[in-house]
Amino acid sequence: MRELVEYIIKQIVDSPDEVEVQEIKAEKVILLEISVAKDDMGKVIGRGGRVANALRTIVGAAAAKLKKRVMVEILEERKEETKEETKEETK
Repeated sequence: MRELVEYIIKQIVDSPDEVEVQEIKAEKVILLEISVAKDDMGKVIGRGGRVANALRTIVGAAAAKLKKRVMVEILEERKEETKEETKEETK
């Protein structure tokens, strides 16, 4: 599932090298966390969330075949950036 999402997102963005998709598995649910470059965030979400909703629909259809439920979350900030900012603030 992660590979499918990663492939689709990389086709949309200008900086495909900065695309990260993390897969967190539970018993019947898979959480996919997507992080992209700040400049590409608008392309991934789309006007009114259309691209994000389309992505969720595609992933949901693929997950139904596996009898799983998939949640797609687009992260506002990269986890590494958040960690670095926290370190700088505590100094």
